[in-house]
Amino acid sequence: MAAPGSLGLLHAPSFGAAKCQPMASWASARRAPRALFAVRASAADAANKDAVLRAFRENRALKIISGLQNFDRSSVASVVTAADKGGATHVDIACDKDLVKVAMDLTNLPICVSSVDPSAFHSAVEAGAKMVEIGNYDSFYEMGIEFSSEQILKLARETRKMLPDITLSVTVPHTLSLPDQMRLAELLEEEGADIIQTEGGKCSSPTKPGVLGLIEKATPTLAAAYSISRAVSIPVMCSSGLSSVTAPMAVTAGAAGVGVGSAINKLNDVVAMIAEVRSIAQAMGLSPRIVSENLRTVRH
Repeated sequence: MAAPGSLGLLHAPSFGAAKCQPMASWASARRAPRALFAVRASAADAANKDAVLRAFRENRALKIISGLQNFDRSSVASVVTAADKGGATHVDIACDKDLVKVAMDLTNLPICVSSVDPSAFHSAVEAGAKMVEIGNYDSFYEMGIEFSSEQILKLARETRKMLPDITLSVTVPHTLSLPDQMRLAELLEEEGADIIQTEGGKCSSPTKPGVLGLIEKATPTLAAAYSISRAVSIPVMCSSGLSSVTAPMAVTAGAAGVGVGSAINKLNDVVAMIAEVRSIAQAMGLSPRIVSENLRTVRH
């Protein structure tokens, strides 16, 4: 027995401690399913991300873009249908949960949502979007708004903090010099971006008709794809001003895929849209049926 005034009693097992032990065990047991759920959720997120990035890793991604400011359901539905039927691997729509639901009713392709407001992404991801894009700035350029490297980095950090597991693509503004674009891409990779998207079609004014004009139109984004793909280890998506003529050039230049917007969404007929997507997909060597079947599980 411990001497009076000693600390021996602190080392002896007390009734209270013994009585609480089963409760602690019970609490641990109660917490276990939640931990298991978290592991399963994490595994599901990883599987989804792997499926979304697969086409990029195989250098055959084709993303069809409806437009950052295009909230017209009918127009978006036509673009999504064209992407699905034409053989694209991804579809990119405005960041809106209702549009995501519309798209999910039409395709099993991974749905990307675009915005420059990170807080808008969460509801779209909850609705089923598998990828988010900070980019597609063309509508802002038309209003005289440009984005600095610091602004883009801030948006990327905020997005990654809110959505740590989502596939994140970030467009590097063509308004930056090529060396600055490369440096920004490197910093974005460090911040956790999964894909870097290039642009440049808006700053190009072709002087020649036909094929020469199409190549002129794509020159800025092709140059960016070539340079950035050699500066980062993550996939680069070449976008803006591309066509069936220049899409294969983008892959040759180092891009893991291409993004096509106005060449599709400017058309008024869904059949014409499908034909144009199919033309680009075939130029890249994609098979509509195989692509659709390979990505069918991404939605689930």
